[in-house]
Amino acid sequence: MFRHQGKSRTLKHNLQIAAVLSFVAGIVNVVGFLAIKQLTTNVTGHFALFIYDVAHFEFWKGTIYFLYIFSFLAGSFSSSMLIEIFKENRKLNVFVLPTIIECLILITIALISNFIQFRYPNLIACLLLFAMGLQNAYVTKISNATVRTTHLTGLFTDLGIDLSHLFFQKSELQIKKLKSAIKLRIYIISFFFGGGLIGGFLYSKLNMELNALIFAAAILLISLFYDEFRYKLIKTQRSHRY
Repeated sequence: MFRHQGKSRTLKHNLQIAAVLSFVAGIVNVVGFLAIKQLTTNVTGHFALFIYDVAHFEFWKGTIYFLYIFSFLAGSFSSSMLIEIFKENRKLNVFVLPTIIECLILITIALISNFIQFRYPNLIACLLLFAMGLQNAYVTKISNATVRTTHLTGLFTDLGIDLSHLFFQKSELQIKKLKSAIKLRIYIISFFFGGGLIGGFLYSKLNMELNALIFAAAILLISLFYDEFRYKLIKTQRSHRY
């Protein structure tokens, strides 16, 4: 799921990582919004607000939206840098590093919220956007830009295009690829939606508030360790065969 790249990567691998990461993003999206009333998984809305403030010459007010955008960018940049630095080490799963950092950010925010009252919600927003930038970058590199998990605008656009193509005559191979693409997009949208529902339930109904982020981090860590365990098990089985 995390290790397979290039030609060895299959639709099954993409579906697995899409399910896990879009579910996590759905939780972060809802919990972040309920806690600080800001979008914390994408920057589309923040960019619009930034331009609005600049257009009205309220440059200082617009600075915070610029910081939101920059935080997401910094997360993507950091994730890609870590992957590029360590990719020559074939014994290391390079995607572990940005994933662990993402988990640490989510857990830290949750734990600190139990002991002190946050007076700087903008800082939380920046940290969550940084974490989502990390995630969006490494899943993009893992899947060769096939999977995006932190926002849905482009996904609904692509899904609409793919669905319209079903009404036109195509070869059997093209139909198969088209159906695979549709299945992947539906997976991402469904699990993002499911993550949002769970995040809202944990935050409001169970009164976990920002502690719900620990649940999201736990899903990531379990998936990561399961993937590593499965990889080592398969590798051991193959070595015994030969």
